[in-house]
Amino acid sequence: MDETAIDRAAMGRLAKALAFICGPDHSTAVALKAAAESGSEQDIKKARTLFLKLKTGDRKAAMAMIDD
Repeated sequence: MDETAIDRAAMGRLAKALAFICGPDHSTAVALKAAAESGSEQDIKKARTLFLKLKTGDRKAAMAMIDD
């Protein structure tokens, strides 16, 4: 499976969760929002890279907030 094949709706929810945790102007939240809106491979790759660079606690908190 292509690693950029991510549900855009889930990415949008993740962006909102991260904006709540880190602030709406945080670079990762902005990148995730842009990737969710555009769906371009380049935006998704940038957002994924920034998300993986976050502190473990911030990543886990954001993932927990979108857990269905």
